[in-house]
Amino acid sequence: MPVEIKVPTLGESVSEATVAKLMKKAGDTVKADDVIMELETDKVTLEVSAPSAGMITELKVSEGATVKAGATLGSIDPSKAGSAPARAETPVSLSSSKTPAAAISAPAAASSASKILSPAAQKIAKENQIDADAVSGTGKGGRATKGDVLKVVESGSGAVAASTVAANESNPRLEERVRMTRLRQRIAERLKASQDTAAILTTFNEVDFSAIKALRDEFKDSFEKRHGVKLGFMSFFVKAAVKALQDIPVVNAQIDGDDIVYKHFCDVGVAVGTPQGLVVPIIRNAEQMSFAQIEKKIADFGARARDGKLTVDDMTGGTFTISNGGVYGSLLSTPIINPPQSAILGMHSIQERPVVVNGQIVIRPMMYLALSYDHRLIDGKEAVTFLVRIKQYVEDPQRLLLDV
Repeated sequence: MPVEIKVPTLGESVSEATVAKLMKKAGDTVKADDVIMELETDKVTLEVSAPSAGMITELKVSEGATVKAGATLGSIDPSKAGSAPARAETPVSLSSSKTPAAAISAPAAASSASKILSPAAQKIAKENQIDADAVSGTGKGGRATKGDVLKVVESGSGAVAASTVAANESNPRLEERVRMTRLRQRIAERLKASQDTAAILTTFNEVDFSAIKALRDEFKDSFEKRHGVKLGFMSFFVKAAVKALQDIPVVNAQIDGDDIVYKHFCDVGVAVGTPQGLVVPIIRNAEQMSFAQIEKKIADFGARARDGKLTVDDMTGGTFTISNGGVYGSLLSTPIINPPQSAILGMHSIQERPVVVNGQIVIRPMMYLALSYDHRLIDGKEAVTFLVRIKQYVEDPQRLLLDV
């Protein structure tokens, strides 16, 4: 009896997805759990795996098609499983007919394993014009994964071939039309809806990093040795945010119709930038976590975001968000609220600046902070007080340890 290939669970509030890439076709013999296709939702990219070994007798969809949650994508005949062949690494050209980019392809010879790109890696390499030769594969058999290509993108290496540059210089008015990914569409919709719905106002302050830097410099080695993770600045801000949310609970609340829903837990979203767009995985029950637990969770989110392994559940919910534009060099910005949340904290670059301390001008590592909040729910006094609490906890981290 044929086994149906189904659209997997897409997650809360996600009802449909787009077929991003087909790895198999009708007539192919597959093993159980072989990847048949990739689906892209407005939150994550999902792999659809073969539910059993056999021959694919039918695929009802093509690349670019929209599919509903639970829909049947095709079928497999288990009686024709035979001996499923090893998955072949087929040379794939990543050049586009619309763009005079140099061809970027995987090699025909398996001996050049470092050039073998997984389907997801091929897509990212093409979008960012990454030369396959610049990607070192860390996957099975030297296969280059999505995370390997993202590391090249982040490092700025792997530039396109010289012929591409020359072509662009000779015709500088080239343009390319690319359909927005579902993730980018969803980001656009949510941010616009936030501005259309909430009465967004932003208040600013600055924080002196001297105390945190001294504490971190003193204990970072012993912290890493004991907990197996580096001590960063973000855990201090998560802990400070949790304390401030408990002090000013309305900032952790949400509007639901004519009601105000107060959350007695702190699910803190930490914004992570990827080449595909901004994602916000959630640190759940952050009020119950230690510095080490928070650092481990952030490190895990960062690694899985680079590899495209974040799940829908990782990014569902959240009562408050922290966004760190400082990692990209931002000095000051006004972050946009992530609905239905009521506030978001924006961190920025740390810069040494002259400040007055006890009547003396001294040089201190300073950061501007921004709190955007929904003025329909949060008054200016509460927003300013909340941001001042963040400043107090960060400038005097002993308050976090002593819970005062």
